[in-house]
Amino acid sequence: MTSFDFTLAQLAEKVGAKVLGDESARISGLATIQSARSSEISFLSNPVYEKYLPQTNAGAVILAESMVEKCPVNVLVHPNPYLAYAQLTHLWDTSPMKAGNGEGIHPSAVIHQTATLAAGVSIGAGAVLEAGAVIGENAVIGANSFIGRDSVVGAGTVLHPSVVLYHGVSIGERCIIHSGVVIGSDGFGFAPDKGRWAKVAQLGGVVIGDDVEIGANTAIDRGALDNTVIENGVKLDNQIQIAHNVRVGENTAMAACCAVAGSTSIGKNCIIGGASGIAGHLVIADQVHITAMTMVIKSLTEPGVYSSGTGVQPNAKWRKSIARLRQLDQMAGRIKALEKKLKDSD
Repeated sequence: MTSFDFTLAQLAEKVGAKVLGDESARISGLATIQSARSSEISFLSNPVYEKYLPQTNAGAVILAESMVEKCPVNVLVHPNPYLAYAQLTHLWDTSPMKAGNGEGIHPSAVIHQTATLAAGVSIGAGAVLEAGAVIGENAVIGANSFIGRDSVVGAGTVLHPSVVLYHGVSIGERCIIHSGVVIGSDGFGFAPDKGRWAKVAQLGGVVIGDDVEIGANTAIDRGALDNTVIENGVKLDNQIQIAHNVRVGENTAMAACCAVAGSTSIGKNCIIGGASGIAGHLVIADQVHITAMTMVIKSLTEPGVYSSGTGVQPNAKWRKSIARLRQLDQMAGRIKALEKKLKDSD
């Protein structure tokens, strides 16, 4: 047995599942229900894919109890198949960018004499650490990344290649920062001055908590006076813009291409759908779910699901809908006139 080869019994123990079938069956990888082979395990959590279950060639499938009778192969029974799948993915993860990978410091890295490196730190080729930078135990700084003056990277945090931390940025423990991320760039602050713009120096920093993941090419601006804050457990997708003095609460997740304007506070355990925009100086309550491409222009003070925009239609129908939308004011006036007429006649 290799480190990438497990029995179903071993996999069940790792995720707290129950085996129905051959506990000794060997599994060497993960795959989708449609493509899995007899040496691979799959999972089913989305009912859209239930139609593929009877024909699967997988060695086993992770299923909820209610789906067991429909499965023709071995089963790992788990109340949350997607969570079990997520836990198993780490058994076959071959990414070299892992905390404590032991690769040490590349000779081409440029490290200021006042920077502090804890035990087990890995620094990639061409990385730059400026004065006063602090890198925690077993942290990984990818090739060509830049750590600005007095910035802190916590223990077990991984910065993929070409991440930029400006000065005075603090990142917690066990975070994952993907390539192209820029943290601590200037907030968008300008004062009007006789038809021109006078720049406002951004004097705050950025504080990022523990267990945060930030997707590729996301930008998080430093605060104007106070800090921009990303709390513990937040997950940010690719190409997100977080403006100055925004606060994102614990365990909130934001999908790709969202933008949050300055000084807005987003609560805990929120879900922000892709390409959504949130205006500045707003408050979003805990446990708010904003669906994709929603534009939020006022505070949301109650938990719940919020949407804006219109669903997709064939173009001809969409044009008719927009034409009617433009007539709403006129139609509202006519309705009011009719209501008045009816009231007068009564």
